[in-house]
Amino acid sequence: MEDERQSLRGQVALITGAARRIGRATALALARSGAAIVLNARSSAAELETVADEVRALGVEAMTHLADVTDEAAVKAMFEAVDARFGRLDILVNNAANRREAPMTEMSFAEWREITGIILDGAFLCTRSALPLMIRAGGGVVINIGGMTGHTGAYNRVHVCAAKAGLTGLTKAVAVEYAKAGITANCVVPGKIGGERAKTAGAGGAVPGTGHPIVGREGRPEEVAEMVRTLCVPTGRFITGQTIHISGGMYFP
Repeated sequence: MEDERQSLRGQVALITGAARRIGRATALALARSGAAIVLNARSSAAELETVADEVRALGVEAMTHLADVTDEAAVKAMFEAVDARFGRLDILVNNAANRREAPMTEMSFAEWREITGIILDGAFLCTRSALPLMIRAGGGVVINIGGMTGHTGAYNRVHVCAAKAGLTGLTKAVAVEYAKAGITANCVVPGKIGGERAKTAGAGGAVPGTGHPIVGREGRPEEVAEMVRTLCVPTGRFITGQTIHISGGMYFP
C-alpha cells in the first residue's frame, strides 16, 4: 500500500537545469514519488527529451520546455504553459546554473552578470512566477540548489560564490513571506558531486582548506535528489527556511 506521507501523486514539479546530473536525478526522484514533471533547460533539447522518456517510463506525465531563465518574458511564458497543461504547480526546484572561472581582476562585468543572472536572477524570476500557482493550489515547495562555495569562498569563482550565497537569502525571504500560504522554501547545498561535468563547469572551484569529504568519496547526484524529495513529500513540510548541506562532511556550517 502506498504511503501517502511519502507520495507526490497528483502534484506537479518544475525543475530548471533538468537535462543532466542533479537536475535529472531530481526529476527521477520526484517522479518515483508520483509527481508529474516539467523539465526545463535553455538549449539541451535532446538530453531533455531523454530525461522525459525516463520519467514517463516511471508511469507519470512529463513535459519539456526550453527557456532561458534569465529572460523574463520566456519565464512567464513557461509558467503559463505549465498552467495550461496541468492547471497547477506544487514544486519548483531552481537548479539552473553555470560555473565559468576567472580571477576577479580579469572578470568582465558581462561575465559577472551572466553567471549571477542564471543562478540568482533565474531563481527570482522562476519563483515569482511559481508562487501564484502554488497559492492557488493551497501550498507548495520551493527548493533552491545552492553551492558549497557560497559558504566557503573559492578561487576564480567570485560570481558563483556571490550568486549561490544570494540563494540562501532568497530562500529565507520566501520562507518567511509565504509561510501563511502553505509554502515552504529550503536551500539544498551539494558538496563535491562526482560524475561527468559540463564543459562550462571549469576545474571545480578549488576551495581553500576544505580537503575532501570525510566519508571518503564524492557524492552522487541521486543523494542530493533524495534530500530534495524528502523536503517535498508531506512528511517534509515542517522544514522551511533552512540551508541543508549534502557534502559528506566536507563542510560543517
